[in-house]
Amino acid sequence: MKKSLSLSSYLAIGSMLFGLFFGAGNLIFPVFMGQLAGSNVDAATLGFLITAVGLPFLGVVAIGLSRSSGLFELSSRIHPLYGYFMTIALYLTIGPFFALPRLSTVSFEVGITPYVAPDKLTLGLAVFSILFYAAALLFSLRPTKIMTYVGKILNPLFLLFLGILIVTALFVPMGPIQRVPAQAEYGTQPFFRGFLEGYNTMDALAALAFGVVVVNAIKELGIEKPADIAKDTIKSGVVSLILMSVIYAALSYLGTMSLGAIPLSENGGIALAQISNFYFGSFGSVLLAITVTLACLKTAIGLITACAEIFREMFPNSFSYKTYVVIFSALATLVANVGLENIIALSLPVLMFLYPLAITLIFLAILSLLFKDRQVVYVVTTLFTLPISIADFLKAAPEMISSTPIVQQILQWFSDVVPLFDLGMGWMLPAILGLAIGWGVSLVTKPYHGAAA
Repeated sequence: MKKSLSLSSYLAIGSMLFGLFFGAGNLIFPVFMGQLAGSNVDAATLGFLITAVGLPFLGVVAIGLSRSSGLFELSSRIHPLYGYFMTIALYLTIGPFFALPRLSTVSFEVGITPYVAPDKLTLGLAVFSILFYAAALLFSLRPTKIMTYVGKILNPLFLLFLGILIVTALFVPMGPIQRVPAQAEYGTQPFFRGFLEGYNTMDALAALAFGVVVVNAIKELGIEKPADIAKDTIKSGVVSLILMSVIYAALSYLGTMSLGAIPLSENGGIALAQISNFYFGSFGSVLLAITVTLACLKTAIGLITACAEIFREMFPNSFSYKTYVVIFSALATLVANVGLENIIALSLPVLMFLYPLAITLIFLAILSLLFKDRQVVYVVTTLFTLPISIADFLKAAPEMISSTPIVQQILQWFSDVVPLFDLGMGWMLPAILGLAIGWGVSLVTKPYHGAAA
């Protein structure tokens, strides 16, 4: 008898996936983008939804369709060494180096800072980060319960608190959208700016990690055939896609409307605090603190779990799963105390490097059945994308690197030769060209021994 998931199972898995994706950055970036985009918020939001919702959804689908055990196996189709490089770089980025420590720092600055004396902020962040990652660690020690913790408990609570704020703001708007001027590049290239702003959520990267969490959750519900797993992954992902799209759009418009009553903020965290206080006063601050902390905690659980599982898989003779959970929780605690601004500044060049490689890998996995998983297609597409990723990294690097004469010469050459490079989209045409060439080669050559069949 063919087993199929119930509607409640699809909703639970989709809710879990949404909960894993939607952290504090997902709250603050669209609000701030809405303030900057002003009357161009429609175009900016469309670009943002492509990278912050569409690509993560495709990333989860790619893991399901590829019939791989996760990112490591998928990226190893290019080469085993590349598999180690890509997997380690991506997991450390969404894990203890950037995304994971950002969670507690944003929670503290948005929800806790108003209640801490200025001279006690350093100590307060240290204490808060220790307590935050201790809680995340305890949840992460039982990964089989992640759907219950995130999908059925933390995520509904988060949606309840966030829904109160959004519904109130939309029914009682702070100001009209049409009268808000767009800032900087949002005035000339709102779609592309929104597209790149979606990088900051890191969700397309996280999708390649969380995809295997979804697949495992589906397997635990009794689905075994690869085709059925792929189908159920897509259906569950649609739930997350709808939730994220609605909330992102609402937050973007909320940010734009807020300028009718408050000045342009320094970041989305400050904007959210001011909006919440505008509607609910001191109760708003408490509401925001609860919302942000829940958003961050549930994402932290998913990141710690995913990182520990992949490193145990890649290095089976090193440490146990529980030991990796402790290591990553401890590293995140240390990095969090560097401060939010430093974490965001250092993460930007890494994201500009990894995103093109991750996006091409997602599309290669989705199209893999068409070119029969031929290794040459993976290799050529990646080789054409890699130089642009390196150039994007150099362009976004700290000034001490990006302003050196040799780097400036390299960037000028790419700007002159590669279409869309100045918009941060220079990787697109080379990736498409590489895919076409690799696919063409695969059609006229036979697969050699050792290639991906």
